[in-house]
Amino acid sequence: MQNDVIMAGFGGQGILLIGKILAYAGMHEGKEVSWLPSYGPEMRGGTANCTVVISDRPVGSPVIRSPRAVVAMNLPSLDKFEPDVRPGGLLLINSSLINRKAARDDLTVIEFPANQIANELGNRRGANMVALGVYLGATEAVSLEEVVEVVRETFAAKPGVIEINITALHRGHEIGAACAVGV
Repeated sequence: MQNDVIMAGFGGQGILLIGKILAYAGMHEGKEVSWLPSYGPEMRGGTANCTVVISDRPVGSPVIRSPRAVVAMNLPSLDKFEPDVRPGGLLLINSSLINRKAARDDLTVIEFPANQIANELGNRRGANMVALGVYLGATEAVSLEEVVEVVRETFAAKPGVIEINITALHRGHEIGAACAVGV
């Protein structure tokens, strides 16, 4: 089984970080993974994105033209990547920053207010963790427990932010699990 996702948002939203966390969790589970970040002018407030592939078999290419899933954290990302999701795929929309519905009706769509949830938790920078949790809950691409361990490792030098990020991850996971699609 292969799970592939494009995660996209504004530079500075932590999109590349959650992609890397997802990839590391896949490696920890003994799966084949690739993480392909997009650098360049996007990092200055435009659309930053990364592609993550998690598979039971070797990954032939990190480039995915029609992903199974897209996590869109802002409107430019939704506009750019929604057309690429394969029919029957999964589209996750951060409704805190995106004021439109999906344009396609052949996808499973989950809308979630990532920024609102992060703010309610007192972690305004945690919207990315909410989004990662939604993706995990909806797809079970890797186990939540493994991602929690990678979050602990990633933020080991900043112990004050570990638990609040894990809380954001769990909150998102609940949303995703309620809409689980097995994509």
